[in-house]
Amino acid sequence: MLKKITLYCCFTFLSISAYSQSKLYQIFTKEGQLIEEKAFYQTLNEKEVIFFGELHNNSVAHWLQLQILKSLKSNENEIILAGEFFERDDQLNINEWLEGRITDKNFEAEAKLWNNYATDYKPLMLFAKENKIPVVASNIPRKYASVVSREGLKSLESFSEEAKKSIAPLPIEVDMSLPGYQGMKEMMHGSSMNVDFMVEAQAIKDATMAFSLFEHIGKGKTIFHVNGSYHSNNYEGIIWYLRKEFEDAGIVTIATVEQNDTKALEEKSKGIADFIIVLPSDSPKSY
Repeated sequence: MLKKITLYCCFTFLSISAYSQSKLYQIFTKEGQLIEEKAFYQTLNEKEVIFFGELHNNSVAHWLQLQILKSLKSNENEIILAGEFFERDDQLNINEWLEGRITDKNFEAEAKLWNNYATDYKPLMLFAKENKIPVVASNIPRKYASVVSREGLKSLESFSEEAKKSIAPLPIEVDMSLPGYQGMKEMMHGSSMNVDFMVEAQAIKDATMAFSLFEHIGKGKTIFHVNGSYHSNNYEGIIWYLRKEFEDAGIVTIATVEQNDTKALEEKSKGIADFIIVLPSDSPKSY
């Protein structure tokens, strides 16, 4: 009887796994080849820096982030969780919460949380806390990015040294010819705002997120960085700034896209990352 139950449970688990892989999401290589999850996770466990380019409101993508974090932990990697969803000047709040020195209520009242924090990012944070995984707030404070979007990068030079601790060292290089930045300019064509300043605001976010990881690279740790896909697609954005400082770092990128049909990767998404996770267009959204 026990043998029958065990076989039934195994069959059910395999059926659910097969269903989720074939119906809920698919993982492809950059060439558009379907890849088994085992091979996907194995590759991630071999890299030093993993960038998960998310669709901010896709609940399935956030669930997958948690599964990756669990996989990294199960392989006894020394992990660092880092993310765009926290700004650098919240690092003290994060550290105090991870250490159990302040309550959830105090932390969530004082930190600058995204609207979908409770549903999409808190599970990652709770897992990190339970497993003593350091968390790095990598993003530039929004107020400084906003200044750049209105007045350009040079405006940051006049801020205090204390403020600059939350920003990548200035001045930063901005390659306006990068396709991602060119795409931004094209999308904003006709806007009343200064398009170059908007690109510079994007660049200072990218540069700051990259800079936030510098001190942890080359220390034998696995860095799992969560960010919007646009910040890492096509190996630009954060990756471009990271490669300038650490040319040989072992990096792997993940992009998430939505398609009506998940059976094959659409041509336009090939090559945007090392792995592309295709999610159904009607998958659950948190907002």
